[in-house]
Amino acid sequence: MRSHSAVRMLAGLAIGATLGIAAHVTLGDAPALETAVRIVEPVGTIFLRLLFMLVVPLVLSALALGVAGLGDMRRLGRIGLRTLAYTVAVSTCAVLIGVGLVNAIRPGDGIPPALRARLAERAHTAPVATPPKAAMGADFFVNLVPANPVRAMADGDMLAVMTFALFLGVGLVLTQTEPARRLEEGLQGLYDVTMRLLALVIRMAPLGIACLVFSLTARLGFDVMRQLGAYVVVVLLGLAIQQFGVYSATVYWLGGMSPRAFFRGVREAMLTAFSTASSNATLPTALRVAEQELHLPPHVSRFVLTIGSTANQNGTALFEGVTVLFLAQFYGVELDVGQQLTIVVVCILGGIGTAGVPGGSLPVIAMILGMIGVPVEGIGMILGLDRFLDMCRTTLNVTGDLAAAVVVARGER
Repeated sequence: MRSHSAVRMLAGLAIGATLGIAAHVTLGDAPALETAVRIVEPVGTIFLRLLFMLVVPLVLSALALGVAGLGDMRRLGRIGLRTLAYTVAVSTCAVLIGVGLVNAIRPGDGIPPALRARLAERAHTAPVATPPKAAMGADFFVNLVPANPVRAMADGDMLAVMTFALFLGVGLVLTQTEPARRLEEGLQGLYDVTMRLLALVIRMAPLGIACLVFSLTARLGFDVMRQLGAYVVVVLLGLAIQQFGVYSATVYWLGGMSPRAFFRGVREAMLTAFSTASSNATLPTALRVAEQELHLPPHVSRFVLTIGSTANQNGTALFEGVTVLFLAQFYGVELDVGQQLTIVVVCILGGIGTAGVPGGSLPVIAMILGMIGVPVEGIGMILGLDRFLDMCRTTLNVTGDLAAAVVVARGER
């Protein structure tokens, strides 16, 4: 079923791009071109709005449940704290690698300024409030704490919503009462329903992708495909640096294990992750690999890998950062240091709260684009290739979970 969905999404990208380029070549700047775009574009816009509709319930439930899942920290305090510290540190490295590569290579540049201005002017902005320039220094940390979480949800202040979700998760860990468990079950129900709705939205993705890509290629011609190729190269380069650079270093220096022995031991889990594009689906294989191939203590590997399948999504965090900055460059939206810092923080938290299933990062990306004022129509370019990139970043996510287990297990044997 997932492979069929991936083929349909890729077909949507190909059909939309082919028809759009054909329209660009045959119609040029004729009024008929804009008429065709105005007919097709609303379908893509509806698809994007459906994604936005699911952002708040997904982030609130997933992030709170991710923290609440660390409830075993009361029993495995040292292991839990080391897992959390390692996850935040390595996720930060992943996002910084992605942001650094996009700023250095700038895959989104190259569109003629006049055409880019016209494209951005015609784009329908996302239905999420765009905040002013990001605060710096003490103001940045003050703004993380919402005075009214409901207002933060309404205003689209997702950093504040994430902070509230984190505190809610901490409260669930500390409150050992039956009503608190019912609240946790309610959040799990909200998460399950949201994921089901997301699956339904993704089913209409091929049509939405075709319409979004048609609108872009009809206006830009073949240039948009060249930019898309550069974007894919940057994503794969960032994933490779994290996989073979950062993980090798952490396994060797912090875990006391040879990187060659580590990668030889986790090959089966990596192949399973690549084929399923799901950290959750790979969890049984990862658990067996950790105990039989890496010879890690079961109580450590089971705790770290179970939490990591949802809360240690390094590849997803890197992918989200690269995608957002690429689309900002594509539309000519200049981001200052404060805004890029905001993106880094949201991507790190998004790596904790993103669902470990195919397509789970799409609502988070759409939400970040709305936060920084980038037209979300550009996400149509990404969606057509998302299955392949999802397979690659899921491989990184699962490898990162196993690397975390190696690091945390050192001294616990």
